[in-house]
Amino acid sequence: MKIGIIGSGIVGRVLAKAFIKEGHEVKMGTRNVLKEEVVKFKQENPRVLVGDFSETAAFGELIVLAIGGAVAEEAIRLAGIANFTGKTVIDTTNPIDKEAPENGVLKYFTSLNDSLMERIQRLLPDAKLVKAFNSVGNAFMYKPQFPAGVPTMFICGNDEAAKQIVTDILTSFGWETEDMGKVEAARAIEPLCILWCLPGFTKNQWTHAFKLLKL
Repeated sequence: MKIGIIGSGIVGRVLAKAFIKEGHEVKMGTRNVLKEEVVKFKQENPRVLVGDFSETAAFGELIVLAIGGAVAEEAIRLAGIANFTGKTVIDTTNPIDKEAPENGVLKYFTSLNDSLMERIQRLLPDAKLVKAFNSVGNAFMYKPQFPAGVPTMFICGNDEAAKQIVTDILTSFGWETEDMGKVEAARAIEPLCILWCLPGFTKNQWTHAFKLLKL
């Protein structure tokens, strides 16, 4: 597939390299194509195309939102809402507030009765959003290796076919997938980032992932 990644931060760069390794065509979107880290990344990864948000969204058959939650809606508007129409969109965002964590607990600008994914889905009513990659650090997004086995990625979204596409991607990336239902399930999935980050902030422990155990 042609993958358009909105965001050139560490998550965008990690996922861009992962999709390239899996044989996809990738374009990474950035606000500034001449930014030093973007130029360096492009030199080190010549197969990854680089463009602005709009070019990237138009390029992608599948789009990945890999920007900070606080600027997600602005970035989508810059990318052009029409460029998302009918496409599967992997939403990696978390609604992290600018305030510092309290005893290791991140602050969110959403409530338990709302989620950033729901806000984005309202902004993109004709896109097929799937939540994924928001509950683990970037170091483990591709081919994670844990002694206890394959970790679990929790996803949700309203479109069953889009969720199957993302499940296939996650399988190729080395994950097992648990589909938690419709877009409202993001109210539970997005706070997993808070839980994942707690050992990091309190114990400097960042090498873990979630695993759902079932009988």
